[in-house]
Amino acid sequence: MPVHRFKKALVTGGAGFIGSHLVDRLLSEGFEVVVLDNLSNGSLENIAHHMGRRDFHFVRGDIRNRQLVKRLVKDVDVIFHEAAFVSVPRSVEEPALANEVNVAGTLNLLEACLNSDVERFIYASSSAVYGESEVLPKHEGLTPQPISPYAVSKLAAEHYVRVFYEVYGLKTVSLRYFNVYGPRQRYGPYSGVITIFINRLLRGEPPIIFGDGEQTRDFTNIRDVVEANMLALKSPGAVGEVFNVATGVATTINQLARMLQEITGRQELKPIHTKPRPGDIKHSYADIGKARKILGYQPQVPLRDGLAELVEWFRRRLSGNS
Repeated sequence: MPVHRFKKALVTGGAGFIGSHLVDRLLSEGFEVVVLDNLSNGSLENIAHHMGRRDFHFVRGDIRNRQLVKRLVKDVDVIFHEAAFVSVPRSVEEPALANEVNVAGTLNLLEACLNSDVERFIYASSSAVYGESEVLPKHEGLTPQPISPYAVSKLAAEHYVRVFYEVYGLKTVSLRYFNVYGPRQRYGPYSGVITIFINRLLRGEPPIIFGDGEQTRDFTNIRDVVEANMLALKSPGAVGEVFNVATGVATTINQLARMLQEITGRQELKPIHTKPRPGDIKHSYADIGKARKILGYQPQVPLRDGLAELVEWFRRRLSGNS
């Protein structure tokens, strides 16, 4: 049965990487689930196994469509807002589009909630909002210093989410994801570093590292991210708050490359170093004390285990046995 009084959930971006895993979990816990996705990043393949279920509904559409959003929000209890323009490099090329989707799209949803029965609004924010703050690990009390249009757009939307709690009383929670990885991640020119490294190694090509490779990241498995979302839904203390969702462990890009070389058995493919990318942060890992204390969040998936699982997933896809 659904947790507490929540019965029906809307997952924006529910055909995407993170959203589709959330959909799996919600359906397994007895929710009726509506997915809104324009399929610009998502794929029907991620949710195909739910098609035809009475408790699952897919709507192809855009969060910028006011009338559509108003209609869908009307009879749901909770919204998981995962839909977003997600690429830092692409946001540098198209800042206005990043703003339109991430800020205007989020505001659209929030406004629609005011005339509805939505009990909780859980927003997928990003560690990118912290920017190059000197303090490590990054904690929620730091003043954000975004250094890319993507990061600015995620922070602006996060401010709207908080204001809708403070001004209108909408029960909102923001989760700042740190470098999420796992099965169903897309591979393409704007993919995350893990996906790109794995695909290059499996094709017999060396990883390409931007800069010296000593930059750090906090790689967080999709299963831990889904769990954090469910805890944010259930926890009374979560409302109106912002939480880091991460592992609290810093990993350098060089370490990541070595780990993936070992897992794929391609140690002979030495990484190629090239110049750093604009908008890329040097060091990023999280203090997860607040999420532990208020949500009871405890990351479960060690990086090596999660990477081995993802390598296996990509291997199956490359061999045509998805």
